[in-house]
Amino acid sequence: MLYDDNRIIGRIAAYVDHRANEYWQTKTGLFGHYECIDDPDAAFMLLDSAEKWLKERGMETMRGQWNFVSQDMGFVYEGFDIPPVILSSYNFPYYNDQVVGFGMKKIKDLLVYNCDIGKGYKIPPRFLKYTDAVVRRCGVTVRPINMKNLVEDARIIVDLTNESLKDNWGYYPIDENEANQMTADLKMIVHPELILIAEAAGEPIGYVIVLPDVNHLLKKMNGRLLPLGIFKLLWGIKRLNRYRIWAMGILPPYQRKGVSVLLFQKLNEILAPRGSFVEVNWVLEDNTLMNNTLIKLKVAPVKKYRVYEKQIG
Repeated sequence: MLYDDNRIIGRIAAYVDHRANEYWQTKTGLFGHYECIDDPDAAFMLLDSAEKWLKERGMETMRGQWNFVSQDMGFVYEGFDIPPVILSSYNFPYYNDQVVGFGMKKIKDLLVYNCDIGKGYKIPPRFLKYTDAVVRRCGVTVRPINMKNLVEDARIIVDLTNESLKDNWGYYPIDENEANQMTADLKMIVHPELILIAEAAGEPIGYVIVLPDVNHLLKKMNGRLLPLGIFKLLWGIKRLNRYRIWAMGILPPYQRKGVSVLLFQKLNEILAPRGSFVEVNWVLEDNTLMNNTLIKLKVAPVKKYRVYEKQIG
């Protein structure tokens, strides 16, 4: 925390993720949960303190923003008029100027898409024939997770994630403890029919996780869960029609075979009758396969997050 006359004017969290560095084979220090007033001197003090802390621990690179929450990284760089969905952050535009002024440079952009079924979005009809062919050619079926067998399905998703995303920038393997904690945290809010597992010959080959955007509810409650807010939240989740596509993974042998489109089609069959708003958050800028798929599906690019990096060692 940074104070001025007993007033908090900024904060930053600096940390080292040893498991990530071991996988990346780097000495990269991370910072996140950055907040600062619009003052270059205050920003410099926060970022400089983080850099010194990381250098003292042998780090050679400083990267951020990279928050503790899974799939929550980068500063909003474009699309400031769009409110943040569940498990994503927001920032003032000048945060980008502050980190650039400190000498940090772009390392990766993360792209966000959305579609509003309630305002007329439909999957282009030609994709329906395409997904029928995928089913026939590859024998792919899609099922929702089984809440009565949640532990086993969660492990299936972890294994699929670690295999399908292992070469993605910024990724490192999820361990069982992290997966168990994430499952426990999300269990109360998920819509089971919107977490889908694709199988071929009875073996799992891919998945997609869609989360209800509880941020939309929390905003109406001013973030207050007590004394009655928790009941309003639980009641509202069941009726919510705003969602985030939070994660997707498909095993390499089944990539470029239309499995992702098949998963999107199955989601559309569920979400279309609800008139849902859906945000795909986020996609790596150089993930050509996924970006091209979304563009062909005529899903609109609406926001961009940017991750910065600086050599410090």
